[in-house]
Amino acid sequence: MNFYPTRRAVWLIALGAPVAAILAAIVPALWAIGAAWALMLLLLLLLDGLVAARARDIRLAVPNSAEIGAPLQLVLAAEFAGGIAPRSLSGNLGLDGRLADAGAVTVAMEPDPAADGVFSGKTTIIPVCRGTGNIGRLWLRWTGPLGLAWRQIQKQSTQSVAVVPNIAAIRSPTIQMFLRDAVFGLLARKIRGEGSEFEALSEYQPGMDRRSIDWKGSARHSKLLAKEYDTERNNQIVFALDCGSAMCEPIDGLPRIDRAVSAALLTAYITLKAGDRTSLFSFAARPELSTPFLSGSRNFFRLQQEAARIDYRHQESNYTLALSTLQSQLQRRSLIVIFTDFTDPTAADLMLEGAARLIDKHLVLFVILQDRELTGIIDKAPESAEDVARAVTARNLLAQKNLVLTKLRHMGIDVIEGAHQDIGTRLINSYLNIKRRGSL
Repeated sequence: MNFYPTRRAVWLIALGAPVAAILAAIVPALWAIGAAWALMLLLLLLLDGLVAARARDIRLAVPNSAEIGAPLQLVLAAEFAGGIAPRSLSGNLGLDGRLADAGAVTVAMEPDPAADGVFSGKTTIIPVCRGTGNIGRLWLRWTGPLGLAWRQIQKQSTQSVAVVPNIAAIRSPTIQMFLRDAVFGLLARKIRGEGSEFEALSEYQPGMDRRSIDWKGSARHSKLLAKEYDTERNNQIVFALDCGSAMCEPIDGLPRIDRAVSAALLTAYITLKAGDRTSLFSFAARPELSTPFLSGSRNFFRLQQEAARIDYRHQESNYTLALSTLQSQLQRRSLIVIFTDFTDPTAADLMLEGAARLIDKHLVLFVILQDRELTGIIDKAPESAEDVARAVTARNLLAQKNLVLTKLRHMGIDVIEGAHQDIGTRLINSYLNIKRRGSL
């Protein structure tokens, strides 16, 4: 613990110098007043620091985990003893870059009415990257009763927060209602006239699809019978996430890869509920993560833990190596959902070649996050020649991307392109349509 002068003390000491100079010019014998003034203030400063209370205990309440992009509250408390309690107190927390871009946050602390000598304060931060966010040093600073001396104490913290993927969308009432209606209604029950797995024969009812009539069975039983089908189950769903440099770029404050992970986990929750087997695969310059296929909603938490391991790789993505590796790992037809973004035409051509090899055996779906920054540059009214050049460049980049997406669609690959807040529900709808058609 140490103390040092406040701004008030510095100004008071500085004020004594010109006053002493003026007095010495008028009456030379009074030159010592300036020195006496400074000495008196130094003694008062020392006394102010000594009589100020000392921090006896410092506590920081930190949750064990937090979701990326979601508010995280930290509570700092300090207990004082052995002197005059401070009138005001401020704290400062050194934070890992995953927890705060600035690397530190200030906490305003107030006296606790329920306990004498105890100050507490809260602050809210928003984690910006997945991983383990460490909390470094804690600083407390308060003034003495005269306001001349700052007392400061610092303490090294060993606490950390596990920043995990954001699955807030799964807890939303809208998704829960959708889940109940879609999964437990459409997918978990036998669907007359839909699906691909034959279940049983039942008597034909008005309104049923005439194509479901089993004419041979009807002739044998002398009444109209229709085939009932059950929706496919135990299919393989792979979420392939590009974690290269393009996907590390931020979109609305969070990296694209984190937006993609949230959408993938939201859809994975539905696929597990629907009885399908689900896996995660990530890649950048080389394949990074490949999980075994998991089934049952009880394994969703494990899938979330695996998703938290997907790292940020500031490297160009190698589509050829990644997609060929993924293809070699799949022994049966699967739905492959690829989350990616691209700016390099050469890399885009390699991506098209890899996708062409996959569609021979598998069903492929691409998910692209809409580049709002590019569209914003194009839509903005130019005010200078630089703005015009920037808009032309953005338009060319967008045209190149649209050309690649058009080629994917011509290959028979479904493409979902949209804002990050919409792609989760759009991906779920695409998955359910695939289930209805029995495409797997």
